[in-house]
Amino acid sequence: MATTPTLADRGQRLGLRLISKAAGLPVMADPKVRGRVERILGRSTHAGFRAQVAVGRAFKQVKGSGSAKRPSPVSRRGVFDLTPTEDQQMLQEATRELADEVIRPAGSRADTERAVPAEVREALQEMGLVLVGVPEELGGIAEERSAVAGVLVLEQLARGDMGIAVAQMGTAAVATALALYGDADQQATYLPHFAGDEPVAAAALALQEPQPLFDPFALTTTAVPQGDSLVLNGTKALVANADSAEVLVVSAMVEGEARLVVVEAATEGVTVEDDPAMGVRAAHTGRVVLTDVIVPRANLLGTTDDHRDAVRRGRLAWAAAAVGTGQAVLDQVTEYVKERKAFGEPIGQRQAVAFMVADIAIELDGLRLAVLKAAARLDADADPAQVAQVVGEVRALTATHAARIGSHAVQLLGGHGFVKEFDNERWYRDLRGAGVLEGTLLV
Repeated sequence: MATTPTLADRGQRLGLRLISKAAGLPVMADPKVRGRVERILGRSTHAGFRAQVAVGRAFKQVKGSGSAKRPSPVSRRGVFDLTPTEDQQMLQEATRELADEVIRPAGSRADTERAVPAEVREALQEMGLVLVGVPEELGGIAEERSAVAGVLVLEQLARGDMGIAVAQMGTAAVATALALYGDADQQATYLPHFAGDEPVAAAALALQEPQPLFDPFALTTTAVPQGDSLVLNGTKALVANADSAEVLVVSAMVEGEARLVVVEAATEGVTVEDDPAMGVRAAHTGRVVLTDVIVPRANLLGTTDDHRDAVRRGRLAWAAAAVGTGQAVLDQVTEYVKERKAFGEPIGQRQAVAFMVADIAIELDGLRLAVLKAAARLDADADPAQVAQVVGEVRALTATHAARIGSHAVQLLGGHGFVKEFDNERWYRDLRGAGVLEGTLLV
């Protein structure tokens, strides 16, 4: 008797189908492009997913050789062109089908259980998206430093479900931070655990703190130097994957400046408390309490400017996730108003309804363009003041319009928008947080 394929099986078949589809494209005649596509998609064809080790693995300190490796600067095309590159198109297509076939069907269950189903996590891991920001020399899939590629991936994943996307890409954020800011020793010590046969179960970029009007540049968490060590005290809130993270990158004030610090979850003094949120519930947010946690001073990750860069990249990542969920909203309400009838005609023929759907489309396209503009400025190594301005605009647009898109969708569906039978109430909760949360994600 035939058995129903698991989501993991579907994930493996998805990878095979995408490889077959990609093989017929003209760009695949380029051996360089073909090699990259096979690295990205071939992970889904592995015979199985090796068991993940429990939290508490030992990260043996490794001495790096030479200087730290960074993703190459993005190639300049010399024109304002929103068309993704060939590599980005392949990555976008792979992620889109993963979202449609694996993530979307599991969204409601993941939200209810506050956990990503094991088979979904396995399919996501096999696709290798955790390594999207890690250069090839370090075992990743990034040929060049590309915030644009990151936002395209996040948009598609969040179109499937933002909570699952945050859980998956929260781990990717730590790998990306190590690639962008880590020194040779830090990269040699930690990155092999993300790219190896037994990848870390989860990792977390912890910036948020439990205080009103939180400012990521004025932290209450401190890291006090004592000889060759740092002593950390403080609390990080709404940390995705907090209960399963094996390695944390936390922000703390070090001698009056906001910095990033690598903290292994098994370090004495690190405790985790549950911290349920209104949205992104699949990411199982928690609080990480640091009580006299001692780490080597060598665990400082990057500079003060790198911390500032991480905050901006995180805000841009949340905006990209909001675009993806907003697209899911628009797709659903567009079909709903065509099919739902009142007084003998589709409600979409009523001007008030049509205008509200149009408002969603306008706000969504505007936000998407702003996100791509900011990502392109990051990739072009634009002036930091200019980058800060465009990312600030994106943050403001996300805080205003993402929540409005979710609210409009609930309104359009009426009672259906308020019950869990439809996805809209979950999407509204997720969108509400995208404009206020800090850290967790990174592009």
